[in-house]
Amino acid sequence: MMFSLSGILCLALHLLPEVKSSMVKLHDKGYEGIVIAINPNVTEDEKLIQNIQKMVTEASTYLFHATKQRVYFRKVSILIPMTWKSKSEYLLPKQESYEQADVIVADPYLKYGDDPYTLQYGQCGEKGQYIHFTPNFLLTDNLAVYGPRGRVFVHEWAHLRWGVFDEYNVNRPFYISRKNTIEATRCSTAITGRYVVFNDCQGGSCVTRPCRRDSQTRLYEAKCTFIPDKSQTTKDSIMFMQNLDSVTEFCTKKTHNVEAPNLHNKMCNHRSIWDVIQESEDFQNASPITGMKMPPHPAFSLLKSKQRVVCLVLDKSGSMSEEDRLIRLNQAAELYLIQVIEKGSLVGMVVFDHIAEIKNNLIRIGDDNAYQNITGNLPQNAYGGTSICNGLKAGFQVITSSNQTTSGSEIILLTDGEDNSISQCFEEVKQSGAIIHTIALGPDAAKELEALSNMTGGLRFYANKDINGLIDAFSRISSRSGNISEQAIQLESKTLNVKGRTWANGTVSVDSTIGRDTFFVVTWTKQKPQIILQDPKGKQYNTPEFKEHKLNIRSSRLHIPGIAETGTWTYSLLNKQAQPQLLSVTMTTRARNPSVLPIIAVAHMSRNTAQYPSPIIVYARVSQGFMPVLGVNVTAMIETEGGYQITLELWDNGAGADTIKNDGIYSRYFMEYNGNGRYSLKVHVQARNYTARRSLRRQNKSLYIPGYVVNGEIVLNPPRPEVKEDLAEAELEDFSRLTSGGSFTVSGAPPAGNNAPLFPPSKITDLEAEVKGDHVHLSWTAPGSTLDKGKAANYIIRISKCFQELQHDFDNAAVVNTSGLTPKEAGSKETFVFNPELLKVENDTKFFYIAIQANNEANLTSEVSNIPPAIRFFVPQDSSIPALGISAISLAIWGLVMILSVI
Repeated sequence: MMFSLSGILCLALHLLPEVKSSMVKLHDKGYEGIVIAINPNVTEDEKLIQNIQKMVTEASTYLFHATKQRVYFRKVSILIPMTWKSKSEYLLPKQESYEQADVIVADPYLKYGDDPYTLQYGQCGEKGQYIHFTPNFLLTDNLAVYGPRGRVFVHEWAHLRWGVFDEYNVNRPFYISRKNTIEATRCSTAITGRYVVFNDCQGGSCVTRPCRRDSQTRLYEAKCTFIPDKSQTTKDSIMFMQNLDSVTEFCTKKTHNVEAPNLHNKMCNHRSIWDVIQESEDFQNASPITGMKMPPHPAFSLLKSKQRVVCLVLDKSGSMSEEDRLIRLNQAAELYLIQVIEKGSLVGMVVFDHIAEIKNNLIRIGDDNAYQNITGNLPQNAYGGTSICNGLKAGFQVITSSNQTTSGSEIILLTDGEDNSISQCFEEVKQSGAIIHTIALGPDAAKELEALSNMTGGLRFYANKDINGLIDAFSRISSRSGNISEQAIQLESKTLNVKGRTWANGTVSVDSTIGRDTFFVVTWTKQKPQIILQDPKGKQYNTPEFKEHKLNIRSSRLHIPGIAETGTWTYSLLNKQAQPQLLSVTMTTRARNPSVLPIIAVAHMSRNTAQYPSPIIVYARVSQGFMPVLGVNVTAMIETEGGYQITLELWDNGAGADTIKNDGIYSRYFMEYNGNGRYSLKVHVQARNYTARRSLRRQNKSLYIPGYVVNGEIVLNPPRPEVKEDLAEAELEDFSRLTSGGSFTVSGAPPAGNNAPLFPPSKITDLEAEVKGDHVHLSWTAPGSTLDKGKAANYIIRISKCFQELQHDFDNAAVVNTSGLTPKEAGSKETFVFNPELLKVENDTKFFYIAIQANNEANLTSEVSNIPPAIRFFVPQDSSIPALGISAISLAIWGLVMILSVI
């Protein structure tokens, strides 16, 4: 059976729920449930709230007209941090949280600028993660640089909600068009401006000169800048320069610049912004609102975060006695209470079988007595049936009996049993306003369990054969307040099958951003091993220094005093008994100090439900503050409901499933289905040999405008702040991180053991053409035989002087002989050289395009690649270029180097 990848991905996009638990809904043309959250480290300022309200109000009107009277903003919540003073008008949040907010307001890391941007790394049409505004952007006058804030918000909202991309390209600001003219990368081409190089800038003014052509690329020189005219007549496009007064629309099919080498053309196959937006679920059968010239003003709710309230609701039914499940529950819950939950939090506990029992009302976590009061009540015996609703109701009672509200409180629900009556308490759960995180243990856990997480914005996890699976799940459930310095960070989680009388050894890296409140935990299945832990300076911690719980839950813990030493820690475990046993090690820590943000890793699937045969994507984001971290090894480990484990290396190479190269987002297609049911994901990140580095690169943002042409004169905007390169692009020391990516559910897959579905190779998106002498040199990243796995069987390369022929009628374009080209393994760099003089094209061809497809052994073919041009240059005797407009360049002679890639 042959599957169309684009069709499958499109179906998945519209039918399957997204992972991020945004509360935004479109109701009767108005967006409701938008959450704008202020980071707890932002200084209190009433004007910040006022400016947010003004921005959204202005944006609503601009959005209404930009979408041709179809949608506007109706209800918005502003989440105020606990660190700000309380006021009578502040309400309590329900499921709203900083972590799940649609818009966050936070300072930039290392003060690298106030460019608004959207964290967006999905495919075309997929929703983004969040919009980031800095307080400085919202509090200072940026009108000249970015335009009115409401327009900026609409630009970013299009990224976030509709999955469109920017129509500029700071890395390739110019290109040569089919009309043989140098053009600025923009949409639409009706936007006019001037092309200058700035010299001798002092006191807000600069001496300028016209741009010159680069002798190699024949484009404008590297320092050339496009300065737009302040006065324009064109109405589009918002995704290029929303700051221009005349710009009030998105590019349409009629005005779209298909040639521009920008990210939108690459990701959305050269379709216009408006075409992609109209395919969104928001615009299905949507018609303009009649009789409304202006939308009503948005309604704002001011919510103030509260202290964290968590109740553990733990299953102790009869099935928990199987496979050491009750022991594993105790190990994970103890680790959560001692190592993960933030100090000052209120925590209670309920255990349940067919009835529920309150073990602890809310206790404030602060010292060892508080931990012992709860951990001493962990369940020791398993019996009875399973009633999840009774457990949840008791959890609500724990919260309300301590004079707390269930609204905004969290419940961690762990169960392994079947229960067909969960739906009976769905309405009570919805009304509670609580956030419910679910942990399914084993293959028989209630099938409706995840519905509780989905309806409340909670996390969802699954654990089965992996004995550290529960520990990993509990370690991921940290505060949603946005205070990263207080969150627990998992450095290691490893299970070792150790033979009798044998040592097992390993290492863990502790970097200089972490080290406070560090724990090293060892668990075992039969007998406590001998333990040796050594810090980077040679100090050893031995077995007697590791503490065991009095309940004998086969777990031993060392709290490393003070700040853990930076460097490589080594551990050795001796299985003292004759028979093999499973040993596990877990290491957690927190940020070294609040002034230096730690490196963190966050992982998730592109969807939390996978319908066979649709492939889904594994994502891992590695960052320090808001800065991407590059050059690390990222490995995903996926466990199926039947216990089958898949290991997948994730890539940040801009090919296959990865949208942008070197943006700190590591991704890969997952298609190794092995039966139906729940699958779990965890990701291990490791930096070795000083290969990791920070990056300032940020995509999907509002374009910084250096100035405008006003009445023939260039008027400059304030310069953007500069960061020392050694700070911004600094190499990072070795480090390790481990994080759970939660669970996802697979349906419609063949029985376990059958081969994975067969897909074509993934689309090549980074094809480049470079003309040298009489030859064209091509380069691209190799796809796989199946998407981005394995290697293709062969390549088909075609050329045409018509872009549309390659895009829409690839099979009828002239073919290039590739008999000597053998595909490499997926992810490898491919190169190929051919002589265009050997091709059957007219002798006077000045400009033609190149595209490529890949085939696999089953004769399944990838989509057509991006389509770069190859150009013959004719150098005129008069090489001067006017200061205004764009000079036409005649192209006729092979010989000068040209590198272009229409993406």
